[in-house]
Parts: sequence; C-alpha cells; structure tokens
Amino acid sequence: MDKRRFPVPAGVTDWAVAAGVAALLLGTGLSGPHPAGGREVVGAALLAAGGLALAARRRTPLVVLVVTGLAAVGHQAAGFDVLAVSYLVAVYGAVRSGHRRTVVAASVGLLASLPLTALLTGGGPGREVLAQARSTLEIAWLIAAFAAGEAVRQAEQRAAEAERTREETARRRADEERLRIARELHDSLTHQISVIKVQAEVAVHVARRRGEPVPQALLAIQEAGREASRELRVTLQALRDDDTAPPHGLDHIPQLVQRFRTTGLETTLTVEGQRHAVPAAVGRTAYRIVQESLTNVARHAAATSATVLIDYRPDTLAIRVDDDGKATPLPPPTPGLGLLGMRERVTALGGRLRTEPRGTGGFTVQAELPTNGAT
Repeated sequence: MDKRRFPVPAGVTDWAVAAGVAALLLGTGLSGPHPAGGREVVGAALLAAGGLALAARRRTPLVVLVVTGLAAVGHQAAGFDVLAVSYLVAVYGAVRSGHRRTVVAASVGLLASLPLTALLTGGGPGREVLAQARSTLEIAWLIAAFAAGEAVRQAEQRAAEAERTREETARRRADEERLRIARELHDSLTHQISVIKVQAEVAVHVARRRGEPVPQALLAIQEAGREASRELRVTLQALRDDDTAPPHGLDHIPQLVQRFRTTGLETTLTVEGQRHAVPAAVGRTAYRIVQESLTNVARHAAATSATVLIDYRPDTLAIRVDDDGKATPLPPPTPGLGLLGMRERVTALGGRLRTEPRGTGGFTVQAELPTNGAT
C-alpha cells in the first residue's frame, strides 16, 4: 500500500509529538530525584503542560516558545532537574518559522534563569558545579535545535523557490505554445473561412437580386460562416491573451438552438430550476457541450429533432441533449475529438459526463457541472 495516498494530518502529528514529549518529561522527572507533596504535583503538572503546549507549535510558535520556557523554569523551581526537551522542540519550531532573533533572545534569558533557579531552590555542596554542567549541556542542545530548525527552514525555502521556478517555466512554455497555436490557426483557417463566408454571401445576394428564393441550406451556410469567423477571431484573441476568454455562455444557448433550427433540425430548449449566477467557466463549458452535441446530431446522427435541457440545481448545473437519430452516429472525419473535448472540459471543472444510446432510440449527452467551486 502506498502510504503517500493517505497522509497523516498535521494536527494529529503535532498532538502525537506533544503527548510523546509530555510522557518523556513525566517519566524522566518522576523516575529520578524529585520532591514530594505539593511541589511534586506542581512540578509534574508543569512538565506535562510544557509537553502538551507543543501541539500548537505550528500555529503559534512564539507563544509555545514562551510557555515551554516558563514551564522549564517552573519545574526547575519545583525541584525537577529535567532537561527542558519541550523548550528544545519549541526552539526548532520557532526557528523553522523564521523567528530566529526572538529565539536567541528568549534562549539567553532562559539560560540565565535556569542555573539561578537551581541555585536558589536547591543548595547544598556541589550544587553550583552541577548547575554549571547542566548549563553547558543545555547550550549544546539549544545550538543543535536551532541548527536543525534553520536547516529545515532553508531547505523549505529552496524547495518553494524551485517550485516557483518550475511554475514560471511551465507558464512561459504554455504562453509560447498558445502563441504558436494562434499563428497556426490564423494561417490555416482564417483564409478558408473568409472564402466560405464571402462565397455564401455573394450567392445569397445574387439570388435575391434575381428574385429567386434563397435555399435554407445556403442561409445556414452564410450564418455558420459569419459565426465561425467571429468565433475564430475571438479564439485567436483568447489564445494571445490568457485573461481573455470567449464570451459564449448560458445566455448564448438560445441563439445557438435557433441557428440549428435554420438547418432543418427541430430543436427545443427547456430551462428548469431556479436561475442563479454560475461561474464563467461553467457557462462556457455548458455552451460548448450543447454546441458540440447539436453539431454531432446535425452532422452524423441522421436525426430530425433534438431537445436541450438546462437544469439549475443548488450546487450543480445539469445539461442534457437528446436526439431521435441513430444510436450509433456515423464517425466524424476525426473520430472522438468532440466527445473527448467535452469530457476534458467537464473533468477540468470536477463534473461528470455521460454519453450513451437512449433506450427509446437516439443518443443522449448528460453533464453535471459543479457551480460552487469553479471559477
């Protein structure tokens, strides 16, 4: 089993460390020489408090530093000669968070307080020598904790900087690729679409001048040429400027349905639910799903009618497009790209897409797009 798929929450880890340190301090303090009576209870409580305070070391490292320092002085005054492990862990956390100067100032004060406290509360021959030895040990451990925190802090900074560099490189490459695609589209499609649009408009104009009826197919070609030219222009602009997105959205679906009616496909639009604002990305994806679905119906399904349903739900926008054509449409010149594009758009928003033959005949496309997290 890959443990990386089930990471342990930071809060659980912090509480585990805090409980472990508290248990270590209590075990060490109570197993060695220690006072009895009320001082024992106070000292044990301070040992436990210093360890458990580490549970908040990520959120409030400076507060934990102060609390563990005071607890160390307190259990020293109560008669527990225990190394302040909780303070060392707090030093590591505070330095890792970037509070180096504060840690140095607090540690100097603690190093001055602990020997003095031991001398004032202990007494007896050899106590001064023992206090000096403990001070040397504590300085060594403090330096180690400080160095460990600083090493981790610098490693995390380097990792963050490397990640920012990778993101900037990927963004620059994406910008270059968008510009390349924009140039390719402009060079390969703009001329052909312009020729189709101009030829269709000329044909319509000539037919009207002669007083002849204009075929619906020709009018549909003229309208499709205009729409394709406009969409290509907007798409090229969007590719050149990542902040500019094609303006099509939910408000444009009625016009889209009307255009397909002019091609002879009996198309109906139904809107259900309480209308509410949806993120722009959801609106654009809904438009593209309806557009691609109706295009497939008109080109490949041999259908006579199609229905479009837009259902506004509290946290979801549902889209459904049904037709009465063949359950298995004829393959387009580039098989699968339309459905693949729809699936990619829906997946990018965290939604679901289902495409399948209908039980009563025809084909259905159903999509559910979340509206509470997309942008």
